[in-house]
Amino acid sequence: MGFKMGIVGLPNVGKSTLFNALTKTAAAQAANFPFCTIEPNVGEVNVPDARLDKLAEVAKSASIIPTRMTFVDIAGLVKGASKGEGLGNQFLANIREVDAIAHVLRCFEDGDVTHVEGRVDPVADAEVIETELMLADLESIEKRRANLVRKLKGNDKEAQQQDRLLAMAQEVLENGQPARVSEVADEDAKAWKMLQLLTTKPVLYVCNVSEEDAATGNAHSAAVADMAAAQGNGHVIISARIEEEISQLDDDEATMFLEEMGLEEPGLDRLIRAGYDLLHLETYFTVGPKEARAWTIRQGTPAPQAAGVIHGDFEKGFIRAETIAYDDFIACGGEQGAKEAGKMRAEGKGYVVRDGDVMHFLFNT
Repeated sequence: MGFKMGIVGLPNVGKSTLFNALTKTAAAQAANFPFCTIEPNVGEVNVPDARLDKLAEVAKSASIIPTRMTFVDIAGLVKGASKGEGLGNQFLANIREVDAIAHVLRCFEDGDVTHVEGRVDPVADAEVIETELMLADLESIEKRRANLVRKLKGNDKEAQQQDRLLAMAQEVLENGQPARVSEVADEDAKAWKMLQLLTTKPVLYVCNVSEEDAATGNAHSAAVADMAAAQGNGHVIISARIEEEISQLDDDEATMFLEEMGLEEPGLDRLIRAGYDLLHLETYFTVGPKEARAWTIRQGTPAPQAAGVIHGDFEKGFIRAETIAYDDFIACGGEQGAKEAGKMRAEGKGYVVRDGDVMHFLFNT
């Protein structure tokens, strides 16, 4: 399982530059893993993980298959999007389909790049988009509650739960807060997710700074960091121009370029990791002579469901999972060494997979 992140932002904030960097990076990765352009505005990139390369080296795997992340360059937004202004309807429809929102904010000064509001204020920009999403949610909720009236009169239990949750979201939104701040009981979690409200999507603020501020950020990105912390959202500092330049270089040239800029790694790597943290994702591995492969799961996933990410039959017929912690696999020189050292564990259906586990699943067909 990968995940899908929508890139949003006002005009002239660097959203397209960032997406172009992502797609060029993906195209450069095609030798290792085919780049998939599902639509002109959708692209998939490899999720960087140094552990996978190390595992492949130890196991002498013939190929390396990373897990992938999908980015969606969502149509630009303007004030009034909730009422269909600009490409508003397309914007809102695309956002419903993503797992999280990467909100690109302009945190750079440049007199040659006009800001749609005539000023550089990333916090205010964030509020524009958040407001449009909240207005769209309120309109959606009102329509949906009106459509539930007949079922509610018939004491339909599912309709009653849906209406109760919609009413809860409506109250939060009318108080000027996104629906994601609502406290949802465990028994309502599935139904809540099915509502597909725009403001329940987790948000990662992407501070697009100038090249000279890429390593340290600036006053604008600091303001965004404060806002993100207050909301419980994440943020990452990136120079979209630098990322676009890096995407056109080979590995050695990119490393030298990053060193010159005082950066340890590409900002896109930080963006992907921040996205993983935001969605509470983690990685386990399958390793053998044919391939070393990474698989993405949500934190807290039991072993049978983790096996199901590979194939549904693995989950249905799950018997046990032979499991080695990443550090033990490396320290023992691979699977055989781990077995001999007593570091391989046989885990049953109740085992919760941990980040970095190297796993082999046994199942009935």
